[in-house]
Amino acid sequence: MSFVSTNRLDHVVHLTPVASVQETTEQFRHLGFNVLSGGTHEDQLTANALVVLGDGAYFELISFTRNVSDYPPGSPPRKARENHRWASQKPGWVDYGFLGNGSLTERISDIIDARAGRKLYEPEFHGGRKNPDGQVLEWLITSAVEADRIGVLPFYRGDIISRKLRVPTSPASNIQHPNTAVGFSHIHVLSREEDIVKIAQEITHTVGHEPKTTEMMTFSWPIQTDADFDSRLILSAPSNSEEREFLDERNHAAAIYEIGFRVKDEQKQGVVMTPHARIVFVLDQKK
Repeated sequence: MSFVSTNRLDHVVHLTPVASVQETTEQFRHLGFNVLSGGTHEDQLTANALVVLGDGAYFELISFTRNVSDYPPGSPPRKARENHRWASQKPGWVDYGFLGNGSLTERISDIIDARAGRKLYEPEFHGGRKNPDGQVLEWLITSAVEADRIGVLPFYRGDIISRKLRVPTSPASNIQHPNTAVGFSHIHVLSREEDIVKIAQEITHTVGHEPKTTEMMTFSWPIQTDADFDSRLILSAPSNSEEREFLDERNHAAAIYEIGFRVKDEQKQGVVMTPHARIVFVLDQKK
């Protein structure tokens, strides 16, 4: 079996309220991001917009197209909407995906399960959407077995059709942002203290790297991107009342607390809040 990377960042998911992609797009443009039109997903349940960064990764502003109550009771679309991966998630940063290999013979799920010595990931399944030009994009999705690991363990998206069609890094203007963002600094997941050791072990099996640790119950793993700066996946227990309240509101063992972006302009450094999410701008020291 050839070496397959399992820690290359593909994208992060920001869930917005139902049918609010355009409104959220304007909010992120106000924060200095260049937001691109996305499209409607294959199942017609969700629509999105994209923010592509210079490190090759992106984040997705996504919303459900309709409320559950808009679908006839018992109908297949309603069941699909009720059982969607993010159906029970609060708006904000809800998930993150690493890049898969698009293979059904050398499966990401088998690689991770072999490391763990148990079943952590479900077998791959097909997904896709149409881009604004009407072109059908196809990929394979690999997801963790346990539903409460959504946004804690990454899912994987392996392109069958070229990733360049899904992630429009050209023209160069697509990855240029008024706030000078050049890439991801970190993904920060908060975990309840009683669950953190188990989750840290699962992430280690998933990414294939041992974490750096501190005495403050904080773990971090390297994330690969196309950039040469250090990007990290961080897992920590709540250290203040704000962080504890964040987890209590979600009623989960763990959830994405904040996303960090590297910026060139030192005036942009600091924490900003959207109506539903926390963002940290970190100065990129490299010229």
